[in-house]
Amino acid sequence: MERFVLVSGGSGSIGAALCRQLSSADMVPIIGYARGKDRAEALARETGGRALHIDLTDRSVIDAAIEELAAIGIGLAAIILAASPRLALLPFGKIDETEMNSQLYVNVIGPQQLLAGVVKKCFRKNKRGLALAVLTKAMGDGAGEAGMGSLGAYVIAKHGLQGVLSSAGAEYPWLRVDTISPGFTKTPMLEAFDERFLQALQETEAFSTPDEVAVQIMERIKSQL
Repeated sequence: MERFVLVSGGSGSIGAALCRQLSSADMVPIIGYARGKDRAEALARETGGRALHIDLTDRSVIDAAIEELAAIGIGLAAIILAASPRLALLPFGKIDETEMNSQLYVNVIGPQQLLAGVVKKCFRKNKRGLALAVLTKAMGDGAGEAGMGSLGAYVIAKHGLQGVLSSAGAEYPWLRVDTISPGFTKTPMLEAFDERFLQALQETEAFSTPDEVAVQIMERIKSQL
């Protein structure tokens, strides 16, 4: 049986790198996209995968995607939550409702709805499946190390995504849940930062590439499937 892996944000930098590695590992990537239809379809042709419209801000689109995934059923082995909206640098006291809602829908509300549907329609029959979320080092280490400033809405939402997986894992003990928390990665998200800040930071911290992050995810997938 073919093993399918759904990647939300699959047409983005990390998502696309992961889809290529999934294909190389004889898995079929399902390339979830919100607006990058052309990129997703081109990647699907390249990898032998499938492009699937998943706008995590739209419940009707999520429901339609779940119905398409239901046709795959137990062939769906994993869901990788890698989507992220455009990053806005705002200090905690200046986070506005628009930015907060954008981050919450893509990182918390939409993923909860998507994962709940995938569990019901695909994973639950055989009580088997993996859900992995891409978080961020900017959250801090949870043991006293503070998160990064000026990324309030993004960091808050990533903690919420961590909570989505924790809650799902508690309710479905057979569901394997995992996360990775990469640091600064060379993706378009870095465009939100001042170039001088990035140059100074790279003198003390090596930035990851999308391929390197994808390798980390693949290692987790291979160890748990």
